[in-house]
Amino acid sequence: MKNYHISKHNSFYAIGLSYQKADADIRGNFSLNEEQKKNLINDAKNDGVDGILITSTCNRTEIYGFAQHPFQLIKLLCQHTNGTVEEFEKVAYVYKNQEAISHLFKVGTGLDSQILGDFEIISQLKHAFNISKNLSMANPFIERLVNSVIQASKRIKNETEISSGATSVSFASVQYILNRYKNVSNAKILLFGTGKIGRNTCENLVKHTKNNHITLINRTKDKAVKVAGKFDLIVKDHADLQSEIRDTDILIVATGAQNPTISKELIYSDKKLLILDLSIPKNVANDVADLENVQLIHLDHLSQMTDATLEKRKTFIPQAEEIIEEVKKDFNAWLETRKFAPTIKALKHKLRHMKDEELDFQSRKLNDFNNEHAEIVSNRIIQKIMNQFASHLKQDSDSTDESLALIQKVFQLEDLSK
Repeated sequence: MKNYHISKHNSFYAIGLSYQKADADIRGNFSLNEEQKKNLINDAKNDGVDGILITSTCNRTEIYGFAQHPFQLIKLLCQHTNGTVEEFEKVAYVYKNQEAISHLFKVGTGLDSQILGDFEIISQLKHAFNISKNLSMANPFIERLVNSVIQASKRIKNETEISSGATSVSFASVQYILNRYKNVSNAKILLFGTGKIGRNTCENLVKHTKNNHITLINRTKDKAVKVAGKFDLIVKDHADLQSEIRDTDILIVATGAQNPTISKELIYSDKKLLILDLSIPKNVANDVADLENVQLIHLDHLSQMTDATLEKRKTFIPQAEEIIEEVKKDFNAWLETRKFAPTIKALKHKLRHMKDEELDFQSRKLNDFNNEHAEIVSNRIIQKIMNQFASHLKQDSDSTDESLALIQKVFQLEDLSK
């Protein structure tokens, strides 16, 4: 991909890892919180990276950006997380230029999601873009690309049924519970953590289980009270966590902490307990699974649901891919216009300079010269000439480089490739 006068670097890269090759522990090592993302972007700016976008979700961590070499981005990721380059190389992917663009379209439209058709990634992409823009690291290319992906996502949501039924980890967890509990309305359910996944899970629990004894606990009690108020649920203090766990049948953990918040020591009853950990990094310590009365399920297991709903969604993949290709074609057409925009601008400037010189000459030579009329006519002629050139460059994309070189040579325009 040529520079297109968007970045000082010729190559746009996507580097990252996802649920497809990296398990929850490895993804946890490479996860980035808000502060880490901002620090990484600032370091990228100092390192000469031009334009960057970072996504870090429970399913994936990815960096998109213009760089001299993809290792610049890999190094930044490892410097700001607990991951190592060696670990990254075992599970990672690196895409360049058109492949990187295609990958972002696939991710942003839910085709690469752990649960097919999960559109939660779009709000995460918007958030990622806002962080980059606020730090002056979202160039016109990234802005246009993100907007194009959002457009494709909206069309796929509206024009296909790939998002029919529930499409999130929070729903998968509730479905898992429904499949294993005959009398789920009588089970005691404790939800620890009321972040985005916690809130969505809470909503799905209320909607599908008809259970009126769901308890919420959050480190910040006010947030739990706010969520509980919507659904008329019970809220307990963080200090009551251990006693509440002893009395519960199902514990759902969605705290979003960087280290485990549920340890073996918190569980001291012999009552059967199902624990669903919906967090990345894992928020339930691995050794909790050693307890005989505990069944520990992580979101990686939940996403492997292969029910009829998921099978139905798969049939809409070709339709979704067609929409992506349409939007991507528009994006690439815009990218092509960026390629010749500087030449068109320089040509217009040159023609106007020639016009100004000629009008000045004629106004001094002719007594009754009408400068105003001459200005209108000559400007219209210049605009028609510009439209002809722009039209030719848009239509004949195969020989754009030769055409640009010829225009620059004929009109003696300055070297615009610098």
